[in-house]
Amino acid sequence: MNKPVRVRFAPSPTGALHIGGVRTALFNYILARQTGGQFLLRIEDTDQTRQVAWAEQYIVDSLQWLGIMPDESPWQGGPHAPYRQSERKAIYHQYVQQLVASGHAYYAFDTEEELNALRERLVAAKVDNLQYNAATRGTMKNSFTLTEAEVKTRLDAGEPYVIRFNMPRKEEVRFHDLIRGWIMVHSSTLDDKVLMKSDGMPTYHLANVVDDYLMQITHVIRGEEWLPSAPLHVLLYKAFGWEQVMPQFAHLPLLLRPDGNGKLSKRDADAHGFPIFPLQWTSPEGEQVAGFREAGYLPEAMINFLALLGWNPGNDQEIFDLDALKATFSLERINKAGAKFDIKKAQWFNQHYLRQKPDEQLVALLQAGLQTQNISADASKAAKIVALMKDRVTFPHDFWREAGFLFEAPTQYDAQVIAKSWTPEAVAFLESFLNGLKQVPAAEWQADTLKHLLHETIEKQGLKIGKVMPALRVSLTGAGAGPDLAAIMEILGSEPTLARIGQALEKIAVKN
Repeated sequence: MNKPVRVRFAPSPTGALHIGGVRTALFNYILARQTGGQFLLRIEDTDQTRQVAWAEQYIVDSLQWLGIMPDESPWQGGPHAPYRQSERKAIYHQYVQQLVASGHAYYAFDTEEELNALRERLVAAKVDNLQYNAATRGTMKNSFTLTEAEVKTRLDAGEPYVIRFNMPRKEEVRFHDLIRGWIMVHSSTLDDKVLMKSDGMPTYHLANVVDDYLMQITHVIRGEEWLPSAPLHVLLYKAFGWEQVMPQFAHLPLLLRPDGNGKLSKRDADAHGFPIFPLQWTSPEGEQVAGFREAGYLPEAMINFLALLGWNPGNDQEIFDLDALKATFSLERINKAGAKFDIKKAQWFNQHYLRQKPDEQLVALLQAGLQTQNISADASKAAKIVALMKDRVTFPHDFWREAGFLFEAPTQYDAQVIAKSWTPEAVAFLESFLNGLKQVPAAEWQADTLKHLLHETIEKQGLKIGKVMPALRVSLTGAGAGPDLAAIMEILGSEPTLARIGQALEKIAVKN
């Protein structure tokens, strides 16, 4: 195909955008960018009953956060506007009438009660294929069982109707999927899908085919859940006479639960303690649902993580920013099998990208987090904290959460550490070290000086460092593990350090 690549992301505004939809948008975006093509955002809002007022803006905000904005959309406009399907009703009516005129579609006037009766008859007859199709349409009220005059009379009277596709009874539908290869489906397994609903709105099947044709879409990249609908879409292209310009299909593998057993759902995400939406949103019931952004995930980490859910570069490389993806990505290297949603891998990517940020950005993140706790830290202290914690954090909020002990003295001490480390030798060491710290001039209160004094005190008392360091750490932080102690003492400053050791000796020693 020599035409410029044009791809689209076409979500429905019925709620928050699922992270699987974000991956679909990403793959479309990358293909467009690496080929110099266009990436369109189309809002498929034909189901008016399920729309959520804020959902469209949520979609835009999510794409903007990730930096994968479209070239054409309902808000930007473009040569094929409008890009909101509810605003294209007249277009769909024109094309569905073309199908009716050519015999590829027909009117059906069946009521809901009559459709239910059909299902009951099929169940009673133990028919496996419970469908409205060539085998059953002859028993219903439609263009095949009514005369042309009867159809016109019903239409003129305003009787409710739908327009169904005239599915061929015996035809092999073959099409090539860029991920799955050649696919063949026999039309006898398919039903006469509704193309136009009784409210005058098109179904997804009609609207997406017409829009993809008119918007000159060259590649349809969408989730695996749409694969069963692809044969109908192929037949629609043929019915319209558009087979020669039909886009290439690529159906992405499902996102699976962390254990690989089944499709990932919000319930699964909740059970494993991670988000499933890109941004925070409020459910119709008023529930606040966290998003990846609010949980502390960086957009570049999410891009990298999502790109590798189902796609692989063919080597061991794991780190890909958008530029690297544009140079490496190909639809042919997307796997058919579902991709496990490994949240630990997402955290690993987040940790990597957080460490790559310039220190001044990390300082700003730390200070912003501290402000939420009504804690202030000057730029110098914040920079020291960032340097101390940088290799120990996964999320931006970890900086201030993990650094809380630098602003508040411990009120409790790890009982297990105390039980193992608070020995007479350790207490004697702390007393001697405390006396030494009191002699350190303020101008020399630096990590290197403090570390030298620490080792000197240990050597003088003939102790092993592992026997006394836990006691020192727990007296300063209340915990048994953490970053470099000399750096902690430098950040704390002289008075807080002396006070914490003295307090620990007073409180803990009495108990022992």
